[in-house]
Amino acid sequence: MTAAPTVVQAIAALAARTVRDGLDERLRHDVVRRYLDLLGNSVAATELVPGRAVTRLVTAWGGREAATVIGAGLRAPAASAALVNGTLAHSLDFDDTHLPSVLHPSAAVLPAALAVAEATGAAPTAMLDAAAVGVEITCRLGMAGYDRDARASVFFDRGQHATSICGTLGAACAAAMLLGLDEDGIASAIGIAASMGAGVIEANRTGGTVKRVHCGWAAHSGVVAAEMAAAGITGPPTVIEGRFGFLQAWLGEHADAAAVTDGLGERWELPGIFFKPYPCNHFTHAGIDAALRLRDAGLRPEDVRSIELGAPSSVLRTIGEPAAAKARPESGYHAAFSGPFTVASALVGGGGLGLSHDDFTDEAARDPRRLALAATVTCVPDARCDEIFPDQLPAVVRVTTTDGRVLEERTDVNRGGPQHPLSDDELATKFAGNARRSFVADRADDLATAVLGLGSAPSLAALVALLRG
Repeated sequence: MTAAPTVVQAIAALAARTVRDGLDERLRHDVVRRYLDLLGNSVAATELVPGRAVTRLVTAWGGREAATVIGAGLRAPAASAALVNGTLAHSLDFDDTHLPSVLHPSAAVLPAALAVAEATGAAPTAMLDAAAVGVEITCRLGMAGYDRDARASVFFDRGQHATSICGTLGAACAAAMLLGLDEDGIASAIGIAASMGAGVIEANRTGGTVKRVHCGWAAHSGVVAAEMAAAGITGPPTVIEGRFGFLQAWLGEHADAAAVTDGLGERWELPGIFFKPYPCNHFTHAGIDAALRLRDAGLRPEDVRSIELGAPSSVLRTIGEPAAAKARPESGYHAAFSGPFTVASALVGGGGLGLSHDDFTDEAARDPRRLALAATVTCVPDARCDEIFPDQLPAVVRVTTTDGRVLEERTDVNRGGPQHPLSDDELATKFAGNARRSFVADRADDLATAVLGLGSAPSLAALVALLRG
């Protein structure tokens, strides 16, 4: 009797089958949309401190010029390029989100796939296929940590950044596929990567820039794991479900191994991943949507006496606590994690698809008008939001006006998800707003054309030439 495959063997079988047969055009187009989104976010972040710091680091490391470092005018080893580009991808907190796992899969996986595809001369379609499988695995590992009874991510509740922890394995899978490893080699790459994933999310609460590097480190580690497998290092066959494996180590008794393999290769999480319309923490988006509708209905900041922002209880730890810090964020980056500030900005500012990067500069975070309005916001748990979360990231905004009226707007379904999707045109608007803030300002249309043509392009040459800067 043949033994049933282990979890990592089932993943590797899907990956090897995808290398052999390719994916359908629907899934490939979804990955093209994700590259458009991710590369727009990345080029917009090239002048921020994290990307520049990591670029200096990999420049000092040196090594074989194999893959493009976005915006730096240089090429570096694939793992080094993945480190910088993954850092850029997550630096603005504008990257896509999978629910209900609440992780950002593309920012760890797509930079790894891009770096290895360039280094190996792989076809763009091979890169798209590898990225699709890597993202899928990342999401499914995240779902293994979703506690359905508590309706919460076990990773998140423990302070673990599921994005970087699970994304390391997804990046390794994608990199191994592009390196041409066989099924056993792909399984070993994932098994090696399980010893490399890490990340804690205290920076969401109290500051620091290290979280912006998490996806870069996941991409870097995934590439290194795949290269180690290619060199002959092996991983344990029970690395996911074993007594001392990934699930037990991170999640203990709350792990759901079946979430990784059920319907694998037949039912895809990939198309349901949410795009972000606003450049801030995803937990703030529903409140922004509600505030924008109130503004469009005629509410003026000067009409506001007080605001109550209702959200899922667990979300408030990120966007509402500590209350004093959220009311007066210390920088534009910290403002992006503030429920009070984002609601105030939606009522005061606005640009792009509703809010833009200009609403999250350090100058905007010091804007007296926004701060005065944010000071009127009280964040409270909301029972209906708790029922919906985390299948959506809902919110309710209640405004008491200076003349005593109470206005209420609820957002139960997030903009950018499968029930309220961003169109290709809206994604193009988001991309243009990102690209025109960067070194490709005069070539934004050319870059968009190169990304959108990945499904039929003969090589990555045109794309990486534009990204190099």
